[in-house]
Amino acid sequence: MEHNLRRHWKIGGLEIPSRLVLAPMAGVSVRAFRRQARRFGVGLVWSEMISAAGIQHGSRRTLDYLRIGSDEHPLAMQIFGSNSIQMAEAARMAEAAGADIVDLNLGCPVRKVMASGAGAALLEQPQLACRIVEEMATATSVPVTVKLRSGIEPGSRACIELGPRLAAAGAQALVLHPRAQRQMYGGKADHSLTAELASLLEIPVIASGDIRSCEQARALIAAGAAAVMIGRAAQGNPWLVSEILSGEKPEPSQAEVAAELIHFMREVVRELGERRAQSFLKKFYGWYLKHGRFPRQLRRELVDAGTLSAAEGLLLKAAPGAERLVAELEATISNAVETAAELPIVGPEAGPVDWTL
Repeated sequence: MEHNLRRHWKIGGLEIPSRLVLAPMAGVSVRAFRRQARRFGVGLVWSEMISAAGIQHGSRRTLDYLRIGSDEHPLAMQIFGSNSIQMAEAARMAEAAGADIVDLNLGCPVRKVMASGAGAALLEQPQLACRIVEEMATATSVPVTVKLRSGIEPGSRACIELGPRLAAAGAQALVLHPRAQRQMYGGKADHSLTAELASLLEIPVIASGDIRSCEQARALIAAGAAAVMIGRAAQGNPWLVSEILSGEKPEPSQAEVAAELIHFMREVVRELGERRAQSFLKKFYGWYLKHGRFPRQLRRELVDAGTLSAAEGLLLKAAPGAERLVAELEATISNAVETAAELPIVGPEAGPVDWTL
């Protein structure tokens, strides 16, 4: 049986147009990245994780994460924290900002997040985790989901024990990254746990971790996952989305790669401003230019270019024909109008937040 990844499916009452979703990635999942993924066929995008404490304290940088482009829907906004009241208020704010789903992070393995009792640390406090889910679900009318790891130590089956409890508390879907917190991003994701968890639940289970091909994605759907989530493999490689959805491996030309990167650079500048964009984009140069697409020294030249206009000039010189493709690409993409919700948060230091662009 062919498992068509383009089939529609639902989380709660929310219809999602494909079985491929984009992972939340700190320092990566900006609006430009999410929009690109939607354009290539991803059915649901995740924001990078947002601090519930930052929302409560009115941090301007944190509140900026709540901006959503009108072409990003459906979108899940991920929140982390360990205070159930604070998390419920953050969930309400995420819904007010336009999130279609509010997601609880039970998977972040980073020490700083763990030390606050949030992220994967909540796997060791199942009662608190379930209370947070229950209060978030009560505070919002959109579906609440949970992204979790298998446990803290390698070999842990905490996800199998906790999953049904999270569903009973009000979670309408689970995303399982079947690695232990101690493994960070090493080792191999154990998707036998994903299949087992899916067999126990009536709500959708999304498979996350080490998904890089159509064959892997279809195998996970056949094993019971409702959808698959891609993350690091899609960094600088949006063509992977098309490959997974169609089963056909596209081979973008140098001009196509350069055009996509230039458009992405311009979108990031519009979102973050020139100064922040310069720093943010440095990691993307290597991601786009690998796979033997360009000479290795070009990445260093882009990093050292000094300005983004200079970097763009280097790309146009390295890939004749890219300028025409950029113009064609941007002509087909309507600039999304940012949502500007009337958010009832006032930053204690900065004053009222201006949500207009």
